[in-house]
Amino acid sequence: LTPEAQAQGLSGRQGLKEDESMLFVFDHVDTYSFWMKDMNFPIDIIWITGEGFRDLRVVYIKENALPESYPETFAPSRDSRYVLETVAHFSENNNLKEGDNVEFLSN
Repeated sequence: LTPEAQAQGLSGRQGLKEDESMLFVFDHVDTYSFWMKDMNFPIDIIWITGEGFRDLRVVYIKENALPESYPETFAPSRDSRYVLETVAHFSENNNLKEGDNVEFLSN
């Protein structure tokens, strides 16, 4: 994605299906903050660290980030390389917590 597409993320969309998400893949490990600018629905934001596709772990979860929270930004205290935006309550409904291992699967 371009920096512009990354900045837009899910902004302006009307929603996500239960089996949809948006994965942000950054070039390097760093502290990435996210906001809810122009969002129309709440989401869970999940930060994942790891090198390449190895040793992937959840480092922070912002559950149920609300559109009206803008201009507040959300960021973990630890660096990450990937950020996953999902439907709100995904983390709770799937018992996902900080420290959990993550595996990316291809179809």
